Amino acid sequence: MSTSENSSRKSNDGVIARIVKFWQEVIAELKKVITPTKQELVSYSTTVLLFVLVMIVIVFALDMGFGWLARFAFAGN
Repeated sequence: MSTSENSSRKSNDGVIARIVKFWQEVIAELKKVITPTKQELVSYSTTVLLFVLVMIVIVFALDMGFGWLARFAFAGN
């Protein structure tokens, strides 16, 4: 076996070992995942929905304000 074949084989073994290690680490991390309780899930969902609602109101207000400002600035009056 030549040195290029030997290094190629080591490279391939390294790739396979890295893939196996990657999946082992993925499985180990997934075992650490904790699913929220029903109360936590409701709390988190409510928080997200309220935040989205507030952001909708802010964007709407800015849109209306800039629209009014544009009409005022570019109106022919």
